[in-house]
Amino acid sequence: MPTRASRCALILVLCLLCGCHLTGPPWSPPPGHLTLNLWPHRAPGAPFIALPEANQTTPQDELVAGKPVVRLHHVITPTLTLYMPAANNTGAAIVVMPGGGYQFLVPDLEGTEVCDWLSSVGINCILLKYRVPRSGPYPTYSAALQDAQRTMGIVRSHAADWHIDPHRVGVLGFSAAGNLAAALGSHFDRRLYDPVDAADNLSCRPDFTILMYPGYMTVKDQPALPNPGALPIATTPPTLIVQAEDDRIGVENSITAFLALKRAGVPTELHIYAEGGHGYGLRPTGLPVSTWPHMVETWLHTIHILQ
Repeated sequence: MPTRASRCALILVLCLLCGCHLTGPPWSPPPGHLTLNLWPHRAPGAPFIALPEANQTTPQDELVAGKPVVRLHHVITPTLTLYMPAANNTGAAIVVMPGGGYQFLVPDLEGTEVCDWLSSVGINCILLKYRVPRSGPYPTYSAALQDAQRTMGIVRSHAADWHIDPHRVGVLGFSAAGNLAAALGSHFDRRLYDPVDAADNLSCRPDFTILMYPGYMTVKDQPALPNPGALPIATTPPTLIVQAEDDRIGVENSITAFLALKRAGVPTELHIYAEGGHGYGLRPTGLPVSTWPHMVETWLHTIHILQ
């Protein structure tokens, strides 16, 4: 009698052989940008058999600013993609991490479109495609945080080649990845995996952190209590938080995170807009929240990341 595990493995194999994603083709970064696998072999703890990556957006899914959004599922091979400024490279860099509830990623709305903006203002952008599903939040799951830690080391190891100042490398996380960015800003003293190469000997502490409409920042059903997995410490980097009051995931995420950062003595700036909802990225909404990229640029000057 086959076990439940063996039946599941058989189903996975049949899906791989038949190509039965039930969705469209997987997402790929635009051409013309350097893309690297994070791990030289299999990622730590990654399954040997898994469903293929797939964009599971359907015509029934909600549009953002009149355009569809990629929803990338089944990521087991994480990558980073480098967007370098065409001119006026400031030397600053930001690792951009799309959201998706730790179940999928939205690499266009909260990834490539963001990197296009950053590179246009002279900031190097590194788009992280981290593992999903069930890769966070930490400490329940550690895969996403492993990927984020590894990315910071890789970026600093290539700083000279990529014309990046290794002391001006920050992180920008959207929604669930806001939680991931916050966790990275608190858990950088030790790697959550066995070192792979020299990149893992370099610091994985961000020099600054931007949390865009972050989720998972509070204890479930206790919105006044900060999530211990992303609890800031005295050496957490300067942090900027942006959210709309009518966000469906609850503006308490940002407020509670801000208060925890304040208690830890971390320089923090909080912007709460009256309207905007959730998951708008850079796409214009006609609301004041759409001006957040300009506010981020101002803040980066304030903390001397940009001159």
